[in-house]
Amino acid sequence: QVRLVESGGGLVQPGGSLRLSCVASGINFKIYTMNWYRQAPGKQRELVAAVTTGGNTNYVDSVKGRFTISRDNANRTVYLQMNSLKPEDTAVYYCNADFRRLNYWGQGTQVTVSS
Repeated sequence: QVRLVESGGGLVQPGGSLRLSCVASGINFKIYTMNWYRQAPGKQRELVAAVTTGGNTNYVDSVKGRFTISRDNANRTVYLQMNSLKPEDTAVYYCNADFRRLNYWGQGTQVTVSS
């Protein structure tokens, strides 16, 4: 059974930081591109950051310079370090594993940026 379990969300003030984690089980983690998506109320889900099997990373423009995605293949974990958080970063953040036609999702973790 494939499971992606996110953690690390919560309430933070503008300018603050959070680190999201996603632990995968039931997949050969090292062959998957790992992604973080987010979905704000009333908006479409968007790809925030991705890290390939080779460690290459990509980010949506709105988070460049503030967010960092990384992976630990030995522990089957992907991270999203989020700094200088803004109210517009408020969303449910989802972990995603992608390999060819195989695609899996976590249950999501809420991030709320508010004073």
